[in-house]
Amino acid sequence: MSAAIDTLAFADWLGSNDLGQLADVEAVAGGQSNPTFFVRAGGKAYVLRKKPDGPILKGAHAVDREYRVLSALSETNVPVPRPVAYCQDPSVLGTEFYLMERLEGRVFHDASLPGIEPEERRTIYLSMAETLARLHAVRPGEVGLGDYGRPTGYFERQYRRWLSQWQAAEGMDIPDLDRLADRLGDHLPEDDGQVAIVHGDYRIGNLIYHRSEPRVVGILDWELSTLGHPLADLGFCCMPWRTTPEEYGGIRGLGAEVDGIPSREDFVAHYIRHAHSDTPLQPVHEAFALFRFAVIFVGIAERARQGNAAGAEAEKLAPLAGRFAARGLELIA
Repeated sequence: MSAAIDTLAFADWLGSNDLGQLADVEAVAGGQSNPTFFVRAGGKAYVLRKKPDGPILKGAHAVDREYRVLSALSETNVPVPRPVAYCQDPSVLGTEFYLMERLEGRVFHDASLPGIEPEERRTIYLSMAETLARLHAVRPGEVGLGDYGRPTGYFERQYRRWLSQWQAAEGMDIPDLDRLADRLGDHLPEDDGQVAIVHGDYRIGNLIYHRSEPRVVGILDWELSTLGHPLADLGFCCMPWRTTPEEYGGIRGLGAEVDGIPSREDFVAHYIRHAHSDTPLQPVHEAFALFRFAVIFVGIAERARQGNAAGAEAEKLAPLAGRFAARGLELIA
């Protein structure tokens, strides 16, 4: 996929939406999903998110849903970038896209937080838990998201979705992922009636922290958000403790090198206290998250093979599907 857009067409669109004259567009490296660009126009800084070019899986890369959930949450105490404008017309940039404000701050792509003092490491992780609890406290119907997803049957529905994506993948043989899918099918968490706005990809790399304070100022990448069970998000953001640095930057096995980062148990307990929840996180919730992420890596490999993956390293990430599946099997073996 080309890391460029039609700047003339984009400049015309900006002008027609009273957003000022285009000064600069810069592709953001490292993303594996929706192509992302930093934009300066009319003296302001924005972020552009668009669907990737070429064929994509049905329902994937739903930038319209990203824009909708950002619009709803921008009126709450959940920290999100302010949405600015949405374009449904593919004739402008080839696909749908939207513009949001660019937040200033720090993004930690390495979950071990190198170069950060132990006490700040701890607070950074606890802020992640507190912010997730704040998101889950929002009542969907009160912010216009009552129909953002089905209120029941989340785990079964998501299992079918990701299983079908795995089964539709071509030319990939991952026995551990097959085994994990089979075992999850027999041990899915029960639907206990809890419904929240779930992010779907809640991890430290999708958060912006204050420039000098260890607190979250923005949650990014809402592509997989929907209505669902809050423990799905919690299980997902516990993955660093289950995976190694070679497995997409986990912290498993680092020991003293991550001094200050709370244990997985302390992190979960901190979330539970702030969420005022009495429902425990079970191994199956984490195994389910690892299954989803494994299939996400399958999708990245598929897009790399088709030539329309957003990240230059996409092809190298393909083997991680098997690694994450193996970690999931450890939890429900």
